[in-house]
Amino acid sequence: MEQEHYTVGIICALPHEAAAAIAMLDEEAGHMVEQDPNDHNSYRLGRLHHHNVVIASLPAGIVGTSSAAVVAKDMLRTFKALRFGLVVGIGGAAPIPDSEDQDIRLGDVVIGKPTGTNGGLIQLDYGKMTQSEGLIRKGSLPAPPFSLLTALARLETARELGECTIPLHLSNMFKKRPGMRKRFGNPGTENDVLYHPKYVHPASAATCVPCDISKQISRQERELLEPRVFCGTIGSSNVVIKDAILRDRLREELGVMCFEMEAAGLINFPCLVIRGISDYSDSHKNDRWQRYAAAVAAACAKSILGYIAPVSVQREQPIVHVSGSSFPTNSSNRENRPRSEH
Repeated sequence: MEQEHYTVGIICALPHEAAAAIAMLDEEAGHMVEQDPNDHNSYRLGRLHHHNVVIASLPAGIVGTSSAAVVAKDMLRTFKALRFGLVVGIGGAAPIPDSEDQDIRLGDVVIGKPTGTNGGLIQLDYGKMTQSEGLIRKGSLPAPPFSLLTALARLETARELGECTIPLHLSNMFKKRPGMRKRFGNPGTENDVLYHPKYVHPASAATCVPCDISKQISRQERELLEPRVFCGTIGSSNVVIKDAILRDRLREELGVMCFEMEAAGLINFPCLVIRGISDYSDSHKNDRWQRYAAAVAAACAKSILGYIAPVSVQREQPIVHVSGSSFPTNSSNRENRPRSEH
């Protein structure tokens, strides 16, 4: 199959995010395509439902908005028929406990959905400082293409009807790749703990075992253990959010549901941002939920593509290849930032 047959690009930041996306493929291509000489990405090709997709991950140990922009730019050098992209991986939640609209928990999914003021994702560390108003954030991704928004609406309808296909895709993935079940399976609700915002994780503690259990926030148990899908504003930054006070302030001021570190660099790459929740953007971080959250995000991406007919994708205009200078490369984003978390 040649490059022009691939219409959907999937970008992942971390190796386990890419592994989950690859494991979701209905069929993996047994070949590679000839890459543009200036394309430095490594790809896995395959099929999700009726769509031919190309999966790329960021260079090992180097993440952030500018790195994602370079990966997208190089992807378009080789795959000139791409119509849109999906940014699939993990993120940190900004929950409101026991709220119907934002009781986000570990293993849930947050999808960037346009509102009246942004396209579903805002860049938290880009804007202008004024004396009267403080920091005014200016960076925002455009709204995703129409076919993706239509699919998102169908996903939300299925969610309301109790017809979400994410658990089915997870189950099928583990059947095909049983070796992944132990590492990518659900860690269990007993390992999902939310602490009061002002309670800071002890600096000397590697885990939350010594944390004060009286500082945990009590939440109602869910009737169903399957992941819930939330749609709204995602905040993107080159800095990992590990501060519950800051998290809650950004949630109140900007309506942010989730934080991530790559998608703001994709202003010229029409895409939908899908984040599985692996932590609560506070000081109590651990890696326990990362792989399951990555698998849930990949299953959600597969669900969304299942609502899109190939003819709808063909109606979208191919993404115009843009030179590197057209992608965000301002000095604040040039630094390559290592990341082991979202």
